[in-house]
Amino acid sequence: MNAQQTRQKFLDFFASKQHHTVSSSPMVIKDDPTLMFTNAGMNQFKDIFLGNSPVKYPRIANSQKCLRVSGKHNDLEEVGHDTYHHTMFEMLGNWSFGDYFKEEAIEWAWELLTTEYNIDKDRLYVTIFGGDAGDNLPEDTEALRFWEKWISPDRILRGNKKDNFWEMGDTGPCGPCSEIHVDIRNDEDRKLIDGATLVNESHPLVIEIWNLVFMQYNRLANGSLQSLPAKHVDTGMGFERLCMVLQKKQSNYDTDVFQPIIRKISEISGIKYGESPKSDIAMRVVADHLRAIAFAIADGQLPSNNKAGYVIRRILRRAVRYGYTFLNLNEPFIHKLIPVLNLQLGEYFTELNAQQSLVEKVIAEEEASFLRTLSHGIQKFNQYIIAHPGEKMIQGDFAFELYDTYGFPIDLTSLMARESELDVDMDGFQKGLELQKERSRKDASQETSDWVIFDDSANETFVGYDTLETTTKITRYRKVTSKGKDSFQIALASTPFYAESGGQVGDTGYLEANGERILVTDTKKENNLIIHSTVSLPSDPSSTIKAVVSETARRNTASNHSATHLMHHALRDVLGTHVEQKGSYVSPEYLRFDFSHFQKLSSEEIRQIEKSVNAQIRQNMPLDEMRSVPMEKARESGALALFGEKYGDQVRVIRFGDSVELCGGTHAHATGQIGIFKIISESAIAAGVRRIEAITSEKAEEHFENQNLILTEVKELVKNPVDPIRGVKNLIEENNRLRSAIEHLNAEKVKSLYGELLDIAKPNNGIRLIARNLEIDPAIAKDLTFRLMESANDLIIVLGTNYENKPGITVGVSDELSKSGKFNAVNMVKELAREIKGGGGGQPHFATAGGKDISGLAGIPAKALLITS
Repeated sequence: MNAQQTRQKFLDFFASKQHHTVSSSPMVIKDDPTLMFTNAGMNQFKDIFLGNSPVKYPRIANSQKCLRVSGKHNDLEEVGHDTYHHTMFEMLGNWSFGDYFKEEAIEWAWELLTTEYNIDKDRLYVTIFGGDAGDNLPEDTEALRFWEKWISPDRILRGNKKDNFWEMGDTGPCGPCSEIHVDIRNDEDRKLIDGATLVNESHPLVIEIWNLVFMQYNRLANGSLQSLPAKHVDTGMGFERLCMVLQKKQSNYDTDVFQPIIRKISEISGIKYGESPKSDIAMRVVADHLRAIAFAIADGQLPSNNKAGYVIRRILRRAVRYGYTFLNLNEPFIHKLIPVLNLQLGEYFTELNAQQSLVEKVIAEEEASFLRTLSHGIQKFNQYIIAHPGEKMIQGDFAFELYDTYGFPIDLTSLMARESELDVDMDGFQKGLELQKERSRKDASQETSDWVIFDDSANETFVGYDTLETTTKITRYRKVTSKGKDSFQIALASTPFYAESGGQVGDTGYLEANGERILVTDTKKENNLIIHSTVSLPSDPSSTIKAVVSETARRNTASNHSATHLMHHALRDVLGTHVEQKGSYVSPEYLRFDFSHFQKLSSEEIRQIEKSVNAQIRQNMPLDEMRSVPMEKARESGALALFGEKYGDQVRVIRFGDSVELCGGTHAHATGQIGIFKIISESAIAAGVRRIEAITSEKAEEHFENQNLILTEVKELVKNPVDPIRGVKNLIEENNRLRSAIEHLNAEKVKSLYGELLDIAKPNNGIRLIARNLEIDPAIAKDLTFRLMESANDLIIVLGTNYENKPGITVGVSDELSKSGKFNAVNMVKELAREIKGGGGGQPHFATAGGKDISGLAGIPAKALLITS
């Protein structure tokens, strides 16, 4: 069974079990701050597990492309050296969202492996969760009972929490899991050593093949577990390992997943695979890394020096270096492997074919760039080894020089060192890296002068809890230069300005001296010193200063901060006491609050929270502020400590009714000052962490006024002031009727044009060409083209379209002609697009283009005849 058949059998099997097959999500993640790359099959379903997205299909099957090269899932150093680790790999999975559970998952896994894939039952072992005293969890006897129906008890092994309890993160859905392991050693070795003793012992031929995760708990922020209302199944089977087992190989790289690529590398290098361990490792590394690089670029991530882009560049350079050192390839070669990779995976992962040209170009440019410096760097490394005989350590400053000057990732230097039986001084390397970062920060940000000190003995006093203005003196100042512009930082003997802290932004306002007013644009704290940012200095910095905080900004900030406390209290009331603050932001415009919770808030929960906060506002509860309270006493009073804040022995306690928190921020004098509270968004920012953004007072009033204006306009537009919703529904229904009528007319038009165009198909050089300009929607042209291509194997269709005075071109090539390689729709459409001063693209059998010059359509039929002759 080849790789394509193996993947398809998996998907077909679960389709027969009423699973909906979904496509792989991109390997490069754009909208999740917790991940750069998809590293597990469950990533694309994380919002479902967290309750952020509804369950569209309760049963799903898929093959997900994954990348593991950073964080705790980092297999990079093992790749190529062993038989089964990879950077990019496919994860086959079946999923149940609140539908079936352990019994069906176990039964179907066994059925697929032993009946459909015909794996020898005597080679299989399974593990179950053996329990954990720390979490007060018993052995998973439920899974044990179901496994005993299919496999001998002596092949069911107990695993610990590390191996057999899966968790999404520090908080969130989790549960016990059952791993399925396969022993692919030869019969002689199996007789000598019982395979059960080698499970989870990193034996290269006794490997985990499938993991069945039973998500039945939720990990709360306090570390405790609670049962989930809906239980889920999340499984992951390594596609490459499965192919190794089914093809009776003892290395993933010996399967047809990798062998075509390795044969091509062998052809390019002139070195046979199997000749030497070092060249074999190099070919395996290149074959593996090729897949990771190609998929990342196809998903839109170009190599760069930052974040995900740096990871991709690092993998590519690692592959180039292996080819250069062990395969004698000193010219770009990796991009030449892309067509082979596309033949292997392009049919299922169509993005590879769609982006083939881009992938090849990017890789070729990156190879050429790195090869220019690689030879110099390796020469430099070898010179260092010769110049330091007997040393066991590569000095950190030299490792950093290779990194900084020659673009060597540190892991590449470490690899070269290991091959020479040397270590690398990583502490020294990190020191050089930090110094470089510091220099970069200074170059990119600002230059700061030394403090000019007037009174070094003055004790700075914050008086902003009690007043918004005070008379004071400047104790010190310094100049800050950023991008050629000067500003100043000023410290005062006493100040009413609140410095940014605990999520609350710093105050703004002004300093006034001798009638001269200077704006304070921000206030921050540095080494316990409150620093006021200004655009200039008083003419006489030694004069008496009046410091005045912006009353409007402070009042709105205080209202939002107090509303944050009220909302925190309401969240714990509505959602439960597991809610803990994980971050906040409070400004005059809005408030933001991050908190622990494992699922999306429902509309009703949001309504209840808003209702609770507004009820507390209407009660006009006075601020009960207690300063310099001993920490222990504050805790005894039930005060909540806020996430990210550092507290001393003496703390400040803020109470509004039942809401009691430790807080150093500024607040409303009574809740009535807040006016009104409105949540404007609720979202997930990490696994088990939600974010609410809300507004109060004037901003909330503006929001409701805008909503009312919108509603008034809708009433007028739908001409139904009594029931505007009914009016909107009527418009939607009418729109749907019109759309249906248009679709019917378009279908009739396609039907009519179909026969007409077939009649004009002209034999030309062994093919039949249809070339015509039509005044139709490009969507109709697409439908028409595909229908014509399905009717015959010798057709090339070129349709120029004029729709809403915009020129377009549609090109279709029948399958047989496309597969023969003689005609390529992409190449044709690019050539034809010049006539209309445009460009386009697509796939070998179908491509489209748009342009600017509608007059150029006149020459399309003749040019189509020319380029197909």
